[in-house]
Amino acid sequence: MLIVFNPTAGRRRHRRLAQALATLRAKGLRPELAETERPGHAIALAREAAWRGCPLVVAAGGDGTIAEVAAGLAGSSAGLGILPLGTANVLAWELGVPLAPEAAATVLAEGAPRWLRPGVARFGDGRMRLFVQMLGAGFDAAVVHRLDLRWKRALGRGAYVLQGMRELGRYPFPRFTAALDGGPAQEVTSAIVTKGRLYAGRHLLAPAARPGEPGFQVALFPRGGALAAALYGAALPLDLLPRLPGVVLLPARRVVLHGEEVPVQADGDAVGRLPVVVEEAASPIRMVLPRG
Repeated sequence: MLIVFNPTAGRRRHRRLAQALATLRAKGLRPELAETERPGHAIALAREAAWRGCPLVVAAGGDGTIAEVAAGLAGSSAGLGILPLGTANVLAWELGVPLAPEAAATVLAEGAPRWLRPGVARFGDGRMRLFVQMLGAGFDAAVVHRLDLRWKRALGRGAYVLQGMRELGRYPFPRFTAALDGGPAQEVTSAIVTKGRLYAGRHLLAPAARPGEPGFQVALFPRGGALAAALYGAALPLDLLPRLPGVVLLPARRVVLHGEEVPVQADGDAVGRLPVVVEEAASPIRMVLPRG
């Protein structure tokens, strides 16, 4: 077992990692620890571990770290585990992985295999990004792009709320198009392509989404402007967003988003701008998750 960890994550996350390692060792396991040195390093560490036959690579961090490790494991037989040490931990909530480090470590030692089917975003400049939970274009991506990481370390999820309030007054809400499965293009101001039900923690966005099944759920937001965005933000923690008038939820296997100067985020990381084509990854990834 290899655990991939970002050492710049803060003292609290170091303590939580130490608690997880102690639990694994108490269960007779001898995990290796690899610390990342730069963005994208987790991909290389996971790929090398899979190449040398490591049966399980654990992402110790948030959804962005998980996505990088998953990208490194893509196409291999190595399994993916999670120690949720991030800010929102959306995938952990989605899959029922406990946030307490000792309990999450117990899942790694005693859990059951299940499949995750990631998505892949292909950008107009040729870049490719694998994501495990969701990709967003529009307002939510603008919040991620402009978020001060010092705020994120100090305030956690509260930093996104504050940045969202700042963006309400300055984001221009440009319109772009979304075409699903070769159908006609629809004009929207925001779009979220998701593998899972949850968004921004444990808040409900797409009730029909299933991470282990083919395809996506796509949330389209035709209405723009600060008032509409504020309404969406207020509905999210109440789990009312999927039922708001004007919010469109549709299934799709392939999504084409086209526009100019529209930011894109994937699993909470700023990843570029439109245009982008979103499809399923070539193969699923085996995960170790709670039994039952």
